[in-house]
This record gives sequence, structure tokens and C-alpha cells, in this order.
Amino acid sequence: MATGQLFSNTTQALFYNYKQLPIQRMLDFDFLCGRETPSVAGIINPGSEGFQKLFFGQEEIAIPVHSTVEAASAAHPTADVFINFASFRSAAASSMSALKQPTIRVVAIIAEGVPESDTKQLIAYAKANNKVVIGPATVGGIQAGAFKIGDTAGTIDNIIHCKLYRPGAVGFVSKSGGMSNELYNTIARVTDGIYEGIAIGGDVFPGSTLSDHVLRFNNIPQVKMIVVLGELGGRDEYSLVEALKQGKVTKPVVAWVSGTCARLFKSEVQFGHAGAKSGGEMESAQAKNQALRDAGAVVPTSYEAFELAIKETFGKIVEEGKITPVKEVTPPQIPEDLNIAIKSGKVRAPTHIISTISDDRGEEPCYAGVPMSSIVEKGFGVGDVISLLWFKRSLPRYCTHFIEICIMLCADHGPCVSGAHNTIVTARAGKDLVSSLVSGLLTIGPRFGGAIDDAARYFKDAYDRGLTPYEFVESMKKKGIRVPGIGHRIKRGDNRDKRVELLQRFARTHFPSVKYMEYAVQVETYTLSKANNLVMNVDGAIGSLFLDLLAGSGMFTKQEIDEIVEIGYLNGLFVLARSIGLIGHTFDQKRLKQPLYRHPWEDVLYTK
Repeated sequence: MATGQLFSNTTQALFYNYKQLPIQRMLDFDFLCGRETPSVAGIINPGSEGFQKLFFGQEEIAIPVHSTVEAASAAHPTADVFINFASFRSAAASSMSALKQPTIRVVAIIAEGVPESDTKQLIAYAKANNKVVIGPATVGGIQAGAFKIGDTAGTIDNIIHCKLYRPGAVGFVSKSGGMSNELYNTIARVTDGIYEGIAIGGDVFPGSTLSDHVLRFNNIPQVKMIVVLGELGGRDEYSLVEALKQGKVTKPVVAWVSGTCARLFKSEVQFGHAGAKSGGEMESAQAKNQALRDAGAVVPTSYEAFELAIKETFGKIVEEGKITPVKEVTPPQIPEDLNIAIKSGKVRAPTHIISTISDDRGEEPCYAGVPMSSIVEKGFGVGDVISLLWFKRSLPRYCTHFIEICIMLCADHGPCVSGAHNTIVTARAGKDLVSSLVSGLLTIGPRFGGAIDDAARYFKDAYDRGLTPYEFVESMKKKGIRVPGIGHRIKRGDNRDKRVELLQRFARTHFPSVKYMEYAVQVETYTLSKANNLVMNVDGAIGSLFLDLLAGSGMFTKQEIDEIVEIGYLNGLFVLARSIGLIGHTFDQKRLKQPLYRHPWEDVLYTK
């Protein structure tokens, strides 16, 4: 491995398996360091393509998303680092795909628990092809002031505290990602800071070793001293011991192997990492520390003395004139995300939508304040749900039952009405369910199914003003307006609409008052005296009876009733009901595999 520096302030990466937070942390670090280009060139999300919106400073940017490693590598040939956030189940396969790309130089595997046999294959392939693997079970690495992998070094506050936004003179390598954060802080307190830091990962077989990175640091001119944090278990530290004995490392090395407390336990102890398990005396922390000390590394007597050892070693280098003082810079302020600022009370922001009918923020959705579980447990029906979501209150059972009857009676009226005809033609054209449904719904209006609101509006106005049926009908005639809710293409005075009769019978039995319905019946009596087809239709029945429901329930003010009629609530009932039938017609045509519809010539009058 050896060679030198892995990253720079122009290094770009491909990020596998989209995770918003670590990517945003990388971009925030880029901005903090004054990079001109984002370090994440592309995202790989298997099966997905497009873009992901993230922030680069205060500017919102779109990062391309690719479905395969190959496609991403081809699209971003300058991206030579592969950051793999796949699970342990798929990390090996995706990492091998990345290693096989000629553009990829470094692969960081975040997942822990990757099968050891798979890891060995990755290591062998990387060595044979002069590539670098960091991990598995790693947090990654960081080039101070230039580039970082994923969540390395934690939050922006920690990065600033550790002065990682600009390079220092210390090369650091550790097995532990969590302890890396602690050491970044320690090193920043007693030296001029980190130049590069790597966490090789805590699995038994890391893709690269402590000595691999120490030897690499030795070749980087800007690195003046090296800090190593090992741990009990395995023999990785002994390769560093050999490198020190052979004189391959010429820069001061301060090292400590954690896990000296293991001897306090009577039985063998497995610490946090898979590799942190002593398999014998040579793998103990004490043996490793002594071997490193004998090989020439500065090894303190305890972890508590580690900081002082680093400080003293750095002080000697300064005295020797090997350190050029770091020019301190003030990092730019990272804009705070709005949701975080709002939670902390720093800003207040206007909302964009107001909702009063439902709330999904708790453990379960609520309709008008009623939890979903209560709706189910109390045996509420569709009518009850409509009363909550449309009228924001629980209406009496006779009201919700009436709503359900209206839905059932208006669900369909055969294939010949305009809405069903449009839906059938659209479905036969091969269109999808939503397109077929919408084509039918678009026909609803004043001439088809959309007269319920108008019927309620005109009947209410006439009744409230005390107009007789004669005065009402004749005034509408003078205005050139047909009475909404009156008239039918098929039904007659001697062949009434059965749906109207059912609704009226229900209302007379259950409603406290049917004054508006009775007024509509009187209007019908007058219009029938003029023509036998001027019978009350289902729009007129529902419109007048809904007025009685609203007024008779005692739960609505006059202003609320006027608003309900004006907004179009009652037509909403027809739209909801007829959607059931239109969906049925769509399925019917699909099931019957009906061909494209063409209207017959003989049914068209061709004229000049």
C-alpha cells in the first residue's frame, strides 16, 4: 500500500445507498473548508435514478442519483472514492463492483458484520490492483481542510472545536471510529491539529492496517508526527512494530493500545468491536504496548497520560524547527437548517398549509380530533368518517346513515349517462384507472349530477324568503333559469324515481323536520301541472333533504349552512358516490378486454 496522501480538496466521491445526514455533513464540511466543488459527485441508489436536493452552504444543489455503480462511475470519472453505506448483507458485493471500476481508487465500507470470507476477497483484490479499502466497520477518514467520509468527526460543532477545517501536522490512525473523535479533540488541544485521520474499522480483518497508514503518513511531507490508537485483540499492531524496528518509519510515533483493563476480568472479554478480543498474551494490550515501546514508539503508561505524551512529542518537534506555524482562519458560518432553528427557538417561520380536519403527527392519525382506533372500535361507518372530515363534528347516526344512503343510491346510474360513457370510452382506449375515473368525473356539472348544490341553494332561498311555489317557479322562468332538482329525461309524474321515494321515506321517519323537503314537493306539484316530466329528481331530493339534515340537527348555524351549500359540499356527495360506479365501469371494461371504442357512423348526423 504505502504511497502517500489519499485525499485532497478536489477529491470527489460516489455515495452508495442514500443517507441524507452523512451526505449533508460531508457537504457542510466542504463549505466549512472553502471547497469550490461539493465532495459528493453522485449518489448510487439501486433501482432509482434522478436527483437528490441537498445544501452546499446556503445554495441548494441537485446531486445526480444513479441506479448502478457502473453508471455512476461512467457519469463521474473524476470521482475516485467510493463511500459504501450498504448493509452488511450487500456491502461486499457493491464494494467489489466499485473496486472493479478503473476510476475508483479508495473504497470505504461503513457496515460492520460483513462476512470475513467476503472481506478477505476484497482485501486480496484491492492489494492486487493497488487500491485502498478502509473498513469494514469504519466511520471513515478525514483530510483536514479538504475532504471527509460520511459521519467522520461528527457534528460541525465538533469539527470546528477540533480545528479540522484546516490542516495541522499530525497523522492519526485508529481502529475505533468513536475514539477517533475523542483523539481529534485531544490532538487539537495539544498540537496544531490533524493533517489526516483514518479509522480502519474494528472487524477482525480490516481492509487496511494501522501500519499501512503509518507508512503512508511517513511519506507525506506535511505530516510531522504520527499518533496511533490500537486495541487488544489481533496482531495488527505487530506489523507496525516490525516497520519501526526496520527503520521504515522515520517520524515520531506516539501510540497506545486500549484494553489494558481486560486483565481485571477472570474470563475472556469481548469488547465492542469484533476484533477487540484477546486470543492470548501476545494479543493483550499490555504486550502490544510494550512491543511498540521497545520498537521505538512513544508509549505512555496509561491512556490518561496519552495526551501528555502527544503534547511533549509535538513540543520537541517545534523546538527542532520542523513545524511551520499554522495560520489560523475563521471558518464560515454554516447556515442552520430551518427545522433545527425552529426547534431551538431561534427563528419563527410561517406555515404554508392550514389543516383543521386531520392530524397525523401523533401515534395514530386523527380525524377531527378523533383517533383512528376510536373510529374503528366504535364501529363508525363511511358516513361517520365523512361527518368528521367534511363537517368537523360527529353527526347523529340518522344523519350519517342518510349520507351513506345517498352514496349507495348515487353510486351508479348505468353505462349510458355521460360520466359512465366517458369512463368506458377512456378505459377502452387502454388508459389507467385514474385517467378513466377522472374523464368521467369531469362531466359532472350543472347538466349532469352537479345540481345538488344549486337545488339546495334555490330551494333554501325561496323558502326562507317565503315565496310560494308559484312565485318561485315563475321568477326562475323570467330569469331564464331551469329549476335545479326538477326534471328528468326518463321519469314522469306517474313513474317516479324510486331513489327519491326512498330518501323521502327515510327522512320522514328519522328527521326531526323536513320543511325544505316538503317545500320542494310543493314545487314539484306545481311543475307537474305544467309538464309530466318536471318531476323531482335525485339532485332535488338530496339537496332539499340535506338542508333539513343541517337545520334539523341543531349542530349548524345559519351562516355555516349557507357556507356549506356555497362551497359545494353537497355536490361532493355525488362526486364521491359516482366515483364508486365509475371505478366499477373501468374494471368492467378491463375485465371484458373491450377494444378501442369507435362511435358508429349511423349514429352521427353529417350535415353542411
